Order: sequence, then C-alpha cells, then structure tokens
Amino acid sequence: MIEGQNLLEAILTTLVTGLSIYLLVMLAYVIFSWVPRPPEPLVPIRLGSAALVDPLMRPLRGIIPPLKLGGIALDLSIIVLFIAVRLLIWILGGLADAVR
Repeated sequence: MIEGQNLLEAILTTLVTGLSIYLLVMLAYVIFSWVPRPPEPLVPIRLGSAALVDPLMRPLRGIIPPLKLGGIALDLSIIVLFIAVRLLIWILGGLADAVR
C-alpha cells in the first residue's frame, strides 16, 4: 500500500506542477494580449500561449459576457480561468499533502 501512496503523491505533485506552469502560460497570454504587435522573436511564444489558453477560454467566453467599461470591454473569462486553475492547484496540493 505504501507504493500506491507514493505513486498517488507523485501523480498529484506532477499535476500541481503542470497547473502551476499553466498559470505562467496564462500570464504570458494576458501580457501578450496587451501588446498589439510583439517583437518578432516573441511571436512563437505568443502563438504557443494562445494555442494552450484559447481552447479553455472559448467556452467561458460564451458563458461570461465581457464587462463594458466606457469604450472598452474587459474579458472576465481569463480571471475565472485563473481562479479555477488556482483552486485546482490548492485542492490537488492538499490531497498530495494528505497522502504523505
């Protein structure tokens, strides 16, 4: 049974690490959304972050309308996604600690 606990702990820790990296990718996505035309060497990073974040944001954008503030519209879906990923990290980290 101890080996099974070690495996579960390793899986949970890997998931937490992957989600933490995903948070950084989401941060890069937000930063690049503010830059209309990033320098040429950064374009692959912008495209990569969009390819990883857009599939999860697309359904959220259909549910959560943008918040209109005067002449701009604030996309709240990225904030909801940040909260959801952070909540998942918290839950999985707690489970990993409980398994130890």
